[in-house]
Amino acid sequence: MSQTALQKVLDHARDGLEVRESFFEQYSQLVVDVSRALAVRLALGSKILFCGNGGSAADCQHLAAELVNRFKLERPPLPGIALTTDSSILTAIGNDYSYDLVFEKQVQALGQPGDVLIGISTSGTSPNVICALKEAQRKGMVTVGMTGISAGEMLPICDHIISVPSKDTAIIQEVHIAVGHLFCHLIDHFLFEAVSELEPYLSGE
Repeated sequence: MSQTALQKVLDHARDGLEVRESFFEQYSQLVVDVSRALAVRLALGSKILFCGNGGSAADCQHLAAELVNRFKLERPPLPGIALTTDSSILTAIGNDYSYDLVFEKQVQALGQPGDVLIGISTSGTSPNVICALKEAQRKGMVTVGMTGISAGEMLPICDHIISVPSKDTAIIQEVHIAVGHLFCHLIDHFLFEAVSELEPYLSGE
């Protein structure tokens, strides 16, 4: 017997709540640590690049917008760039070379040592995201992977892994954007509200 529309809503909400609760019970300190690492790089003049496909591409644009505009706090714009937005670049690279290189070549062009690349792939195996993370690693950038229950090929090429304990793509994406919002919230915290908390990490550079 098929589920009713209402039952589908309730089941999805329940599943999402369980995964979200499980993730934050295990990984809240990791979210703080990664956010601090991002704030350190921004404080030192670096920028944050984002890449991903489909819904994850939308998350890249969403989070870059939160940095460049603002999140909650009124503060100066911060340098965030989504590598998913320039259709001429994406189609030129895809046409002349391969779709696998659409982010890698942008990292080659725009990334500098000390910059951050956040690669989002719910499967952990998206070839173009993996290629971009490998290139970022070669360039001495900080690499952050956001994925689902399996880190896949991301694990050995990322300095930080955000792994959501689910195989459901939609639920993984819902937790990814929650974590992304917290990155933005805590970057503001470290850079503009609690600068003294960041100073020991800056002096270590």
